Amino acid sequence: MAPRANWKGYLKLSLVSCAVALYPASTAASRIAFHTVNRETGNRLRRQMFDPDTGDVVESENQVRGYEVAKGDYVIVEDEEIDAIALESTHTIDIESFVPRSEIDELYVDAPYYLAPDDRVAQEAFAVIREAMRQEDVVGIARVVLYRRERILMLEPRGKGLFAATLRYPYEVRQPGAYFDDIPDVTIPPDMLDLASHIIGRMKKSFDPAAFQDRYEDALINLVKAKQSGRAAPAATAAPRPSNVVNLMDALRRSLESEQALAPEGRARKAPGGKAPSSPKAPAKESGAPEQAGARGTAKPLAASKPVKKAGKVDKSAPATARGGAGGPAKGGRSKKSA
Repeated sequence: MAPRANWKGYLKLSLVSCAVALYPASTAASRIAFHTVNRETGNRLRRQMFDPDTGDVVESENQVRGYEVAKGDYVIVEDEEIDAIALESTHTIDIESFVPRSEIDELYVDAPYYLAPDDRVAQEAFAVIREAMRQEDVVGIARVVLYRRERILMLEPRGKGLFAATLRYPYEVRQPGAYFDDIPDVTIPPDMLDLASHIIGRMKKSFDPAAFQDRYEDALINLVKAKQSGRAAPAATAAPRPSNVVNLMDALRRSLESEQALAPEGRARKAPGGKAPSSPKAPAKESGAPEQAGARGTAKPLAASKPVKKAGKVDKSAPATARGGAGGPAKGGRSKKSA
């Protein structure tokens, strides 16, 4: 069963349109969630909105949006007023142009979604738009309203559907000059560059997202399991501290030796200059703590562990009140009111 759509409406290219649904391509549903409870009773606490001047609790029907124009002075804006200024893209993803994918800076790419036809009638028109983009090797640029904001969408063919990503507006992106302009130009010795390139060459591999595990999430799950079964909480393990190597060339050589010691048989490569690198005289100080100068080592990910259904007071089915991330689904389109 497909996840619930965040948005439903129409995809439009010139005079061709079809019904589509937009689905989030990422999820935080598998993350462990905590709630705020009373330490004395173990009961879950409930948050209430109250007026600080009167002390009275304000129910949801009396809660409205307000824009502060002066200290303590707010302009009240009703939901109906926001709905009245809804744009056309609330119900339609209107493709405005097509550009090469390589021209879109990754700094502007924001949240990922999947776009798919919403009914059988839409499948042919959807396929025509998708395959035409694939044939021309371009991505579409369109607009849509999500979370009450008009967003720019990049549409890219992916398999039988379209990958859709919201794009940030220019005012949302910080330009790199403020951070990089003060970095001085450095003359790098050729042998030092060769060593660094050799290390990088040994570490090249195909990208495999399954190799990355959320170690913090695993630690949280193990902590909850331990407390649920009455065992002591797992002791925290201190991360290995990187050594402070002053000589950069020495750090590169020792990093290469460490890589060679860990390399499987048949992986060895000749060092710069055509000579086979010599065996290290001593192993690296600690696994996961390579010698370095100004850069942190990369720790090996933990093995994956799956959350178990929690019993007692560890309630994972209720809404996450202590979990970060976006709020509820965006409203809009044909099936739901959107602004």
